[in-house]
Amino acid sequence: MEIQRIVLRHMKMDLLHPFTTAVGTEYDKDFILVEVKTKDGISGWAESVAAIDATYKEETVKTNWHMMEDFLIPLLFKEPISHPDEVFERFHHVRGNYMAKAALEGAIWDAYAKQQGISLAKALGGTRDKIEAGISVGIQDSVDELLHMIDGYLETGYKRIKVKIQPGWDLHILREIRIRYPDIALMADANTAYTLEDIDTLKAMDEFNLTMIEQPLGFDDIVDHAQLQAQIRTPICLDESIHSVEDVRKAIYLGSCKVINIKIGRVGGLSESKRIHDLCEANGIPVWCGGMLESGIGRAHNIAITSLSNFTLPGDTAASSRYWKEDIIDPEVTVEDGMITVPTLPGIGYEPNRDRIDRYTLYSRTFHA
Repeated sequence: MEIQRIVLRHMKMDLLHPFTTAVGTEYDKDFILVEVKTKDGISGWAESVAAIDATYKEETVKTNWHMMEDFLIPLLFKEPISHPDEVFERFHHVRGNYMAKAALEGAIWDAYAKQQGISLAKALGGTRDKIEAGISVGIQDSVDELLHMIDGYLETGYKRIKVKIQPGWDLHILREIRIRYPDIALMADANTAYTLEDIDTLKAMDEFNLTMIEQPLGFDDIVDHAQLQAQIRTPICLDESIHSVEDVRKAIYLGSCKVINIKIGRVGGLSESKRIHDLCEANGIPVWCGGMLESGIGRAHNIAITSLSNFTLPGDTAASSRYWKEDIIDPEVTVEDGMITVPTLPGIGYEPNRDRIDRYTLYSRTFHA
């Protein structure tokens, strides 16, 4: 594959509803949309999940643009690429900047699958034609409001409910959910809001039969999580702490968790996501795909990776209408009876809507080989 040009677009889309977690509230989504154009006229698409600020990870829209423009894109223009796995190696000497790397690599994976005439899911080795859809519910103003939202999502058929928690918004809301819904698949996402000093609260969550508690402790920790996992029955899922297959290997060795959340952007791309998937599968650690409020293009990549065999837990990939008045793909991602159909068309399987893309673009720049 010979890359002819790469287009970066700074996009901004308003969320349908504010989304509140332990680290803040989001009302809209800034992101970088990547289009890789090959010499034979194929366009591959992906997006960076870095936010406008550094509350989730240290990467931002601005730092991603800088890294792509000044370091990563020039590396892609050096010579042709025969397989997307080569992109990881080509970027390897550039430290960190996982989200920037993942966005460019993802667009190349899309272009590669289209070049081969196969779906992105098939190119990655996916085995499922449908995936289970979960939903993530942010912190609400009241328990009644939270329960009302959960009622609606369960009626729609979502297979798993994830609720955001933080100190003061935890045990009582989990108890109320369990009183109303004793048997649903329920997990809690702490977004690093606790420390080992909160161990009594975290131990108390065992009574709620949670599928898992996600990243309760520090964003860069695997040691304290191992201490916590040894003292609670609820499986710990690591998110922010995991950037690579090496991080996963160490977490498994230490006993830091029993579940891994794979976010394509956080781990540097689809190739590394596959390696993490394979290591977890070999060690009996289930994985699922986390969400980052992606547009339909990023959502399509999540659907493709979730088709792999060890994604045995419902992920955060919900319908486009959960987040956007209108998405930038045709057709939009839909959920039927709690399931999303994995596209079979070449590449991501959804068509980018250029009119809508133009409408939500704040700034763009084209880079030529």
